Amino acid sequence: MSATPSPLMAQSSHAGAGRGDGGFAIGIDVGGTKVAGGIVDLHTGRIHARRQVPTDFERGGAAILADTVALAREIKAEAQRLGIAVPSMGVGVAELVDGAGRVFSDHRIRWTGLDAARSLSSVLPTVISSDVRAAALAEARLGAGRGARDFYFVTIGTGVAGVLVLGGVPYAGSRGAALVIANSMERHRCSACGHEHRQMIEDVASGPALAAAYGAKSAEDVLAAARAGDGRALAVIEHATAQLGRVLALLADSLDPSTMVIGGGLGCAAGPYFDALCAHVRAGLWDGVPNPMTMTQAVMGPDAGLIGAALAAEFTPQAAKEPHLCN
Repeated sequence: MSATPSPLMAQSSHAGAGRGDGGFAIGIDVGGTKVAGGIVDLHTGRIHARRQVPTDFERGGAAILADTVALAREIKAEAQRLGIAVPSMGVGVAELVDGAGRVFSDHRIRWTGLDAARSLSSVLPTVISSDVRAAALAEARLGAGRGARDFYFVTIGTGVAGVLVLGGVPYAGSRGAALVIANSMERHRCSACGHEHRQMIEDVASGPALAAAYGAKSAEDVLAAARAGDGRALAVIEHATAQLGRVLALLADSLDPSTMVIGGGLGCAAGPYFDALCAHVRAGLWDGVPNPMTMTQAVMGPDAGLIGAALAAEFTPQAAKEPHLCN
């Protein structure tokens, strides 16, 4: 049902490590918890001079943008010290991003109305992408999707999102919003009183949702309890994966990918969550004909978005011509 992930790629902060024949860019991942960046070898995915700062998204978008620019300048200076040429930079943001690199959602990283591209390009020529598409690009070029004609990438962690990858390129859609599966609504009607309870998939299947449903501090605690045979933890996981599995099965039936790659902290965790999710996706597929779609876990690790952001910087020439395919 699933393939075994290969080991994560090595990361290094040593001067000159992995320089080879060149090909570097700065990658920065602006997430809800942290802003992480580093110098990325575009051939191997190795990260040099990795840095991170807390996001503290409650401070507002301008403060996060200022921190991101400062982090970019610090990494650029370190690249110069190490003698590594970095001609461009890619930035992945945990929001919706259109083909021109404009952020147009304000869930946590409130950059709408801010000229983030101009600020960041004061450091280096910059391509801004959705963090989900950046992570999918990393898997396509260097990870679990390498060599695949197409695959559907899903990330499950603090949030839930997904994107179709065609010919090695994440498809952004007409607006840059072709990643929103977290907002799929779940409706449960009480048989006793008739009240209809509505939740988003993210409220049921994400890491924080698992922790809240079980009464734990983190999803890791729920997974550990489930691996130890705790019936209540297993029931929480069963409910979460049943709801998400039905949505992913519908996407698989609609898009017909050859492979589904499951990433994110929760999606990449070994054991009951991934196994149950695979079972529910399989059970939800149309049974008119056999579906040979494989399911596997992502292999690029927690820095997939950072690596993919740097890789997205390669798309600068295409971005003007085919923005729906580039970022």
